[in-house]
Amino acid sequence: MREFGVRLAGLLRPGDLVVMTGHLGAGKTTLTQGIGEGLKVRGPVTSPTFVIARVHPSLAAGPPLVHVDAYRLGGFAELDDLDLDASLDESVTIVEWGEGLAEGLADDRLEMIISRGDGPGEEREVKIVGVGRRWSDLDLHAD
Repeated sequence: MREFGVRLAGLLRPGDLVVMTGHLGAGKTTLTQGIGEGLKVRGPVTSPTFVIARVHPSLAAGPPLVHVDAYRLGGFAELDDLDLDASLDESVTIVEWGEGLAEGLADDRLEMIISRGDGPGEEREVKIVGVGRRWSDLDLHAD
């Protein structure tokens, strides 16, 4: 997941929104850590479960990473209270547990559904849906 995140970071640019969905332990934060590594942001990138949102400034003149954990949010109004739209245009914004909440933040976004097997090795599967013109012609594969 981390290696895929590093590769994905090479495609991301300021204004991009990534909405991640997956059960506990599916790899959402690990994928975000890889994206942070690829974007060369100040870390460590950890789950912002209790602070809800964390900003990681770039160490390489790239976009900052805004990492949001929407698990404890009660609805779009609480997500809106975070004022993510104030930094959306200049940041790469990742919202874990964002399905059903974060889609309204941007017309163009990547929606990622992450699942893992139950057996040894816990292989992950990532389904990626590009929404909007920004992602209409990109070929994204997690393998």
